[in-house]
Amino acid sequence: MEEDNLKSKIDRLTEKIEELSEKEEKKKIKKFKLPMKGKISKGKLKDNWVTVVKINENKGVDFSRQKIEDETIMVDNVPRLATGESVLNYKGKPLMIVPSWRVEPFSPTKDFKESLLDGSNTKGYALLLARMKKGILEPVKKKLPIGIILVVLAIIGIIAYVVLRK
Repeated sequence: MEEDNLKSKIDRLTEKIEELSEKEEKKKIKKFKLPMKGKISKGKLKDNWVTVVKINENKGVDFSRQKIEDETIMVDNVPRLATGESVLNYKGKPLMIVPSWRVEPFSPTKDFKESLLDGSNTKGYALLLARMKKGILEPVKKKLPIGIILVVLAIIGIIAYVVLRK
């Protein structure tokens, strides 16, 4: 009697575990979509508008659209630099990352140079990894020469002729 109860309980538990694992597999990862506040139309794109991602002091992020005039934009009534070096591309549209505590926006070239000086850059590691993968010895499969294959086929042909002749 106890065995039946245990077996039925185990069966129910396995069914529930399978249902939960199926639900987890069905979950899809949502792709990032730019908020409507930050989207730029084709017309505004021609008039030097840019999507601005402002990083607040509390590590929050706000999206907005700003017009570039004389290589500057106005974010919170503070003029910020907007040079070609600091403008990034997101799906073919211009984007700037502006910390609220700095006048100068995020610049990929400047931060790249700083990371090289700090030693926190991953470029060297990628080169080393590629070199290590190239240096791995893989077993070489030798191919039989065509002459040996022809000799073996000729011997098989002679044996077959002798056997079939009798």
